[in-house]
Amino acid sequence: MSEAASRMTSQHVGALAVVVDGNSLVGILSERDVVRAVAEGVDLPRAGAGSHATLKVKTAKLAEDTTDIARRMLDGGVRHLPVVRDHTVVGMISMRDVLAVEAWL
Repeated sequence: MSEAASRMTSQHVGALAVVVDGNSLVGILSERDVVRAVAEGVDLPRAGAGSHATLKVKTAKLAEDTTDIARRMLDGGVRHLPVVRDHTVVGMISMRDVLAVEAWL
């Protein structure tokens, strides 16, 4: 998990998609998940990212309206949604991304 946290830091992102078999989504590891693991005393260098990831993941579709995405984020209390096409991760959208788009409309 420490490798995933380092990647989030170096890439300035707050969440990573957890995938198997290429790009098939199985979960999402967010800053909140990492903080929760630290609070539980998890040995981060030994823990796999998938072991503390959120497995019930809400997603967004490529052509989806940002207003609908923002509503789902607010309803679910999440700040990041993997963007999928045919169950394959093609990106990640954050609340910051949604706010930027809405500010330009």
